[in-house]
Amino acid sequence: MSLSSSDCFSDLLCGEDSGILSGDDLPECSSDCFDFDDSISELVVQERKFVPGIDYVERFQSQALDASAREEAVAWILKVQRFYSFQPLTAYLSVNYLDRFIYCRGFPVANGWPLQLLSVACLSLAAKMEEPVVPSIIDLQIEGVKYIFEPKTIRRMEFLVLSVLDWRLRSVTPFSFIGSFARKIDSTRTYTGFLISRATQIILSNIQEASLLEYWPSCIAAATILRAASDLSNFSLINADHAESWCDGLSKEMITKCYTLVQGVIPLDQSTTTKWSKSTKTLARVRVTTRVSIESNDSSSSSSSPLSYKRRKLNTYSWVDDDKRSSSS
Repeated sequence: MSLSSSDCFSDLLCGEDSGILSGDDLPECSSDCFDFDDSISELVVQERKFVPGIDYVERFQSQALDASAREEAVAWILKVQRFYSFQPLTAYLSVNYLDRFIYCRGFPVANGWPLQLLSVACLSLAAKMEEPVVPSIIDLQIEGVKYIFEPKTIRRMEFLVLSVLDWRLRSVTPFSFIGSFARKIDSTRTYTGFLISRATQIILSNIQEASLLEYWPSCIAAATILRAASDLSNFSLINADHAESWCDGLSKEMITKCYTLVQGVIPLDQSTTTKWSKSTKTLARVRVTTRVSIESNDSSSSSSSPLSYKRRKLNTYSWVDDDKRSSSS
């Protein structure tokens, strides 16, 4: 006697109807089943909770914060993202966590290792949020790092980041909007894949610029989709006037300013056109997971590399000292 799938798994269900496994009553549902406009409106309401304060960019402009140190940290995150073929969202979230933490706690401009430790912790947290396969903490510390931190040190830093960010890691980002905005101007879905891919490239090409943080994620998404559309003659007439109507909260003036900021990206790689044209509805991502073995032994690392790797204890840094004082007060 043969058993159906519902019979096999009926004992494993927690009070649900075992018939859901048969698939007979499942509705046929596409993207049109969902009200994207309502979802986008909710994201617009939430997006301001996941960005640094409005004076964050001013701190860099006044040199209260070191812009070059931030650029170096973001550049390293992007290198690791490319090395492991992480999703673009992973890189963006890493930078988002970094900026929000710096806004709340700051960082010393004269000492490089605390910012590197913070960068590793933010990238590790973002990878755990988005990647199906996450390299070990040691293997994340590649691409020209000056220091190698022990896993327990990075884990302590991760908990500090989580505490400062109030455990709010599911940030609203430009990637939350670009799919919807691409469909606004391409109702046939013919070029949607290209628009999303190109906008993603533009976003990653600009996140090293602290001035990008002057704009809300929805505005960045609108500006980058417009910039991507400018590469296609079909959408040459689409401008900020049209983009302003894509959702509530968008400003034509701010979209135009953001567009001006992001338009100086690298020229369009023509090979991109052949890649996206093969599949306009599904953006396939090929994962290449490469593990790099980094010796944890001090003597072997110092003899095999010209860099003088240094191990640091997290409790020597003022972030932790400040955290202890604030909790005890």
